[in-house]
Amino acid sequence: MKVVVEADGGSRGNPGPAGFGAVVRDAGTGAVLAERSESLGIATNNAAEYAGLIAGLTAAAEVGATEVDVRMDSKLVIEQMAGRWQIKHPGLRPLAAKAADLVRGFASVRYQWIPRERNQHADRLANEAMDAATQAELTEAATEQSWEPREDPPTRLILVRHGETPLTAEKRYSGRGDVPLAPVGEAQARAAAERLKSLGPLSAVVSSPLQRCTQTAGYIAEMADAELAVEVVPDLIEVDFGQWEALTFAEARERDPAAMQAWLKSTAVAPPGGESFQRVAQRVRRAIAQIRQQHAGHTVAVVSHVSPIKLILRDALAAGDAFLYRLYLDPAGISVVDLYPDGGVAVRSVNETGHLPSR
Repeated sequence: MKVVVEADGGSRGNPGPAGFGAVVRDAGTGAVLAERSESLGIATNNAAEYAGLIAGLTAAAEVGATEVDVRMDSKLVIEQMAGRWQIKHPGLRPLAAKAADLVRGFASVRYQWIPRERNQHADRLANEAMDAATQAELTEAATEQSWEPREDPPTRLILVRHGETPLTAEKRYSGRGDVPLAPVGEAQARAAAERLKSLGPLSAVVSSPLQRCTQTAGYIAEMADAELAVEVVPDLIEVDFGQWEALTFAEARERDPAAMQAWLKSTAVAPPGGESFQRVAQRVRRAIAQIRQQHAGHTVAVVSHVSPIKLILRDALAAGDAFLYRLYLDPAGISVVDLYPDGGVAVRSVNETGHLPSR
């Protein structure tokens, strides 16, 4: 009996909350014979990938397989198990040895590297496991944290989506296209700037490099302090929608329904020629870490786009990926998040719009 084992693993941070996923398929029909996924607590990416391989091989043995094709998007695991790369990290050697013991139970095992977009099933299972691990870590941290008043001030992020553009009004995907604010968007940006005046003094105004954001940020900086300059943070740029840029949802789905369906099912999948939400999340977390380091204990206006702001709020609320599709953010809407030095998070508001002019 010949099967295909597709496996994946990962961690949110390295190390960080980790999990793996594995799928066993009939080699002839492609039918799914078994699925495995599990949260691992805190682990590295590579350790999680090996755990996925071990789970996949174990499941293959359980269904009676004699021949196995292992397919993974981890170049390191594939090359090490194939014997072409040395296993230098001591923490991975016991995992590789366990996998090798399982391999000896089959008549033959072949290893093949595949790109991530061809490993979506295992990737989805791994991400679900990582979500569970992240939630468990956050729940544990929240339980340990005291709700007594903290002495150290938080770093307050005032998240502002840019004002309306011509593409916004037509509900078209607006990613890396550098479109300016529409006249109504300028009015919205000024109203947001006025609202921020009531939220306390700003230490900094940071912005995506695209002009719809820098224009919005410029109004905020000017109204807050004549000497406050806008700091451009490249990692705050919108997701790259690739071939879907300037299309409506309906137009993109009509052009490539399979790609659209895959994109909606997994944050690891990118639009054709574009960028996945997982990639965006990595760089946005990097940007927030930089802001916290440079402006600890102060208030910072963060002017960005729908996708980065949703991802910041998802992490702040310890929510799953479904949150990204359920939250609506208006042009020039405001959300406020406090990040405390001890790891505590308080979401003060989400998508405030009371300051916006009526349409």
